[in-house]
Amino acid sequence: MEPFLLFSGNSHPVFASKVAAHLGAKLGGVDFKPFPDGEISVQILDNVRGRDVFVIQTIAREPNRYLMELLIMVDALKRASAKSVTAIIPYFGYARQDRKDKPRVPITAKLIADLLQTAGVARVLTMDLHAGQIQGLLDIPVDNLYGLPYLADALAKENLKKAVVVAPDLGAIKKARSYAKHLNLDFALIDKRRVSSEEVEVYAIIGDVDGKDVVLVDDLCSTGGTLVSAAAACKEAGAQRIFVAVTHGLFVGKAEELLSKSPIEKIFVSDTVPIPEGLLKNKIFTISVAPLFGDAIRCILEMQSISSIFS
Repeated sequence: MEPFLLFSGNSHPVFASKVAAHLGAKLGGVDFKPFPDGEISVQILDNVRGRDVFVIQTIAREPNRYLMELLIMVDALKRASAKSVTAIIPYFGYARQDRKDKPRVPITAKLIADLLQTAGVARVLTMDLHAGQIQGLLDIPVDNLYGLPYLADALAKENLKKAVVVAPDLGAIKKARSYAKHLNLDFALIDKRRVSSEEVEVYAIIGDVDGKDVVLVDDLCSTGGTLVSAAAACKEAGAQRIFVAVTHGLFVGKAEELLSKSPIEKIFVSDTVPIPEGLLKNKIFTISVAPLFGDAIRCILEMQSISSIFS
């Protein structure tokens, strides 16, 4: 494997350390010294000349700050003559703003793509993009990993013999079908209407959940409105135990309150986003996908197919 350097921003250092440990590597040194007026200042403390460099930074919790920090780190690395810089973005923030769905609104995902390339990113490694077409917004390679194998393995331990995988909205149909195939379970979906950013109205459940355990799957949980409404609808339709599997756990706004009062029994979530300590500790179960990112880095360095990881 070619010599490489691995650096971490401030958004998720625990995750970065796990990736480094999986690779038997150490994180490079970075000196973060913000100016008194709040501007971000970065100094790379290792020689990166002619080296392949990977920067780990998830765009969540404080997305504006961490995005800017990532861009500045990449610029510093390129100016220090790094051979290539791969941005490892476990959760690609702003991905939900991928199209114009109202008059006079931006396509922020495209702007983020342009900023990454302008800064000098040569490749992006991410997981479960909210919209797969975002890969087409960048003119550089984008490797989109899947958290399904890790989360599905955790679900499989819950004795799901009589169960159904449910897509909480139309956008999650493809993911739900993949889970159903992986777990050899039936599939159903929910037709909903979003009233606001936090409120969701369920129209109908298409499929049979009566007397069955339900597995709700989605790429992320933000305020929890979609999942809580879906869980309530399934329970009303006669569902037994209700589980949730999501790749990215944002859990913002009233998520903790809504989820704690919901009929959801367990929530399986990856560690692409740091989960506040103690948050719904009896309901949220975190599955680390750091080894998967480590394996993907190894594939990139060894010029191997990343898809081989999943086969």
